[in-house]
Amino acid sequence: MDWKSKRIRAILENALIEDKAAQDVTSALTIDRKLRATGTIIARQPCIVAGLGCIPAILEVFGELATKAGGSAGRFSVISHPEIFDGVKVKKGQPIAVIRGNAAGLLSTERVMLNFLQRMSGIATVTNEYVKAVAQTKAKILDTRKTIPGLRPLDKYAVCCGGGLNHRQDLQDGVSLKENHVIVGGGIAKTLATALKFRKGKQWVQVEVRTQAELDLAIAGGAESILLDYMTPAAVKKAVKQVNTALPGVPVEAGGGVTLANVAEFAKAGVDFVVVDAVTSGAAWVDLSMKVAVDVS
Repeated sequence: MDWKSKRIRAILENALIEDKAAQDVTSALTIDRKLRATGTIIARQPCIVAGLGCIPAILEVFGELATKAGGSAGRFSVISHPEIFDGVKVKKGQPIAVIRGNAAGLLSTERVMLNFLQRMSGIATVTNEYVKAVAQTKAKILDTRKTIPGLRPLDKYAVCCGGGLNHRQDLQDGVSLKENHVIVGGGIAKTLATALKFRKGKQWVQVEVRTQAELDLAIAGGAESILLDYMTPAAVKKAVKQVNTALPGVPVEAGGGVTLANVAEFAKAGVDFVVVDAVTSGAAWVDLSMKVAVDVS
């Protein structure tokens, strides 16, 4: 993750502006601007860490906003133990990062930092549960575009921290013919032929199918990837054998209705990937907190 990219910095800046971090009246009225403190972020439950890079990035952007507002945020240092990094599992009560700097600045940015860390670590944690559930198969866990609007790069990065893989980043990242494309475009045969003819460069063409008839058309049309949507594990197993015979090497995905309770059944059916929207759309935030102490030195 490039935390200094314009896109990511814009996300962080918008979050700080939304919270009016540079206009924090409580801290301004009650905290000596010269006071320094140490903030320790602690895991209050076992989880997979994701988003540690947002801490220094948020503090840097906050400093710029504070300067524009006519103030000064001072300097901060962020320390984490070498064994703590994105993708690592931590225990309940374990410190994951220590921040030293201006006390008021710490208090003004606390909630924004925790919001990003809690959501991203929540996504990484639930993704890892799905990854572990299919560990004895060849299948990999894929995410979807069901992400918080504006936060997609962070959501998808968190999936990777949990051991999952990203599907399309956006609508330009590959051709995926879904049910509504097929309906509006005149059927699988027509839309697939059109996509294969006019696609540009190395864009792959995937077809989403829900029935045996649709699968037959996708295979006949030379689909380069097939998504089996809302099929039973038994139907998926049969479809995988058919695709492997007719189109060797073409990846097969299963998705729709996948839960932690049944993901292993889909994986054991022989698919290459299982698509799980719950890793982003249904991930619960993990419980993290920041404990702040005044520096006496």
